[in-house]
Amino acid sequence: MSIYLKYALSILIGYFIGNISFARIISARLKTDITKQGSGNPGTMNMLRTFGFKVGLLNLVLDALKGVSVALIGFFIFGGSGAQIQSTIGIYVGGLGAVLGHNFPVVYKFKGGKGVACILGIYIVANPLWSLVGIVLSFVYLYFFDYGAVASFLFITLLTVLEGLKYRGVVEITILLFVLFFLTWFMHRKNIERLLWGKENKVNLAKAFKKKKPKDKTKE
Repeated sequence: MSIYLKYALSILIGYFIGNISFARIISARLKTDITKQGSGNPGTMNMLRTFGFKVGLLNLVLDALKGVSVALIGFFIFGGSGAQIQSTIGIYVGGLGAVLGHNFPVVYKFKGGKGVACILGIYIVANPLWSLVGIVLSFVYLYFFDYGAVASFLFITLLTVLEGLKYRGVVEITILLFVLFFLTWFMHRKNIERLLWGKENKVNLAKAFKKKKPKDKTKE
């Protein structure tokens, strides 16, 4: 299989798996449209604010599994364990496809989430130990300071820097890491603006643990 076909296949598979919107699926099962609740974003933080910790965590895990699955698909398409650098490139190529599919899903008229949970899944495959450290640090930050966007920036920045240093001589991986990093910040541009103006939405984990039932604004 040619390298171009590997790139195309990994990105296409990743993109269409990324189109699966677990936030929409879960909220529909709960008789609510997540795109009409809270910030309107079909992602983990809005699910957490709307439905509470358990549902938010479920959404996080399922979206992360999208990243894990496409990263593994890319890994094997690019050679598996016998070709370390090429396989790592495959992880990020497939992962990029999933993030693009999650952020800009064709089945939902290109209106998707922000891709952080998908990138979390990619990094779990690429660097499981530091991903665990990043998850813990992000949750600790979120518990004390309530800003989900900043927790996301913390995790993505930490893992991007670590992976960038690890593969600093590999141009393809450096470019893929930069694109994933750029997409994260681009998709959070409104959050950044609200942070600067002190109007960013907060996520209180203590309240999320206790939350039982969302307010259904679709009936208002």
